[in-house]
Amino acid sequence: MQRRSVIGVSALCALAFTAVPSIAQEAPPRIASIIHAGRLLADPATGRVLTEQSILVGVDGRVVAIESGYVTRDGAATINQRNRFVLPGLIDSHVHLTSELSADQFLEEVQLTTSDATLRGAENARKTIMAGFTTVADVGAPNDSIFALRRAIAERRVPGPRILASGASVTPDGGHGDANGFAPDIIDVLRSPAACSGADACRRVTRRQIQAGADLIKITATGGVLSNTAAGVGQQMSDPELEAIVDAAHTMGRRVTAHAHGAGGINAALRAGVDSIEHGTYLDAESIRLLRRGNRYLVPTMMAGWWVAQLADQGGVLSPAQADKARAVGPALVAMVRRARAAGVRIAFGTDTGVSPHGMNAREFQLLVEAGYTPLQAIQFATVGAADHLQLNGTAGRIAAGYSADVIAVDGDPLTDVTILMNVRFVMARGITHKAE
Repeated sequence: MQRRSVIGVSALCALAFTAVPSIAQEAPPRIASIIHAGRLLADPATGRVLTEQSILVGVDGRVVAIESGYVTRDGAATINQRNRFVLPGLIDSHVHLTSELSADQFLEEVQLTTSDATLRGAENARKTIMAGFTTVADVGAPNDSIFALRRAIAERRVPGPRILASGASVTPDGGHGDANGFAPDIIDVLRSPAACSGADACRRVTRRQIQAGADLIKITATGGVLSNTAAGVGQQMSDPELEAIVDAAHTMGRRVTAHAHGAGGINAALRAGVDSIEHGTYLDAESIRLLRRGNRYLVPTMMAGWWVAQLADQGGVLSPAQADKARAVGPALVAMVRRARAAGVRIAFGTDTGVSPHGMNAREFQLLVEAGYTPLQAIQFATVGAADHLQLNGTAGRIAAGYSADVIAVDGDPLTDVTILMNVRFVMARGITHKAE
């Protein structure tokens, strides 16, 4: 009898202990704030818009639910956006937060430290989030600067967008991502830590970038407009080098994106297995065929071409070598995007901001519409498309339960006039309100 009694007590205790987690799991999530949305882009993929909706945001910075009507909860702050159009925080897949093109660009290379770059990056990150961009991919910046800024924003020490960072671009020695246009002894000091020659060296550099903290790998597969050398915009990395970089990155769980202008370099990078192409200025039929294979994206950065073409005509900022390339590449980008649209190539929104001034990112929407896309398609590129490109599905690109509470609001209807996105009135990122006009 005594033994049976002990077993009975044990069983009751076990039932009591197993019941506690069940009760805890059923406890409703704590609501920190509720956004009342007059119109809500409920599904960017289809363009479905709902009216008079409430977005419930949890204390963890994620969306708990979306409910019809304007609801309230005890203890939750109410954010009135009843007269505005509410949509997901925007994603820019190509920025350079720690720098900005100016007439002092060459002098600053030898004057500024990585600490200077970090502090400038913090300033530019604030401009970016105030413009409605709550997530960015920074694809080319000093490792120490951009990784420190990424950490500070994630820890909510400074305001800014969620950052995915490549750090320094993996580049050929003397190529677009390396130091150019300086005296040899200065070049020795300024040369990129991610410059390499030969497949083995490029594989090693890729692994070291990942070791340093890279979320993704950026390759400069071709020459570039802003490298201060008359080396053109054709292929600069060899096929074996490209293959080694992609293999090393993919083996360590990182996606690879390639800066590429010339068709030869675009196609070589795609054959090597890169996941996306930045710019893609002179893509051809083979480029389109390869881009349509698998889940690959083109990041057109029309903004950069538009801006540098203006600077080339204006004078005083670009060197002669840069200006010559800018005059050719700027108009070619527009024609390329029209070809990509006709072929149904997947697009992820990206601006190359840092070439153009920070905070102007939304001008890219207008350029995309001028190239033939609808406002909804342009918005899709900066929400669900960019989220898929950056592997942020389930985190960003939508306003839905479980997603990060990245929310913006504008006056008017961006589905009819995309330029409205250049004047964002409300910004929430990860549940924190950064702008409320």
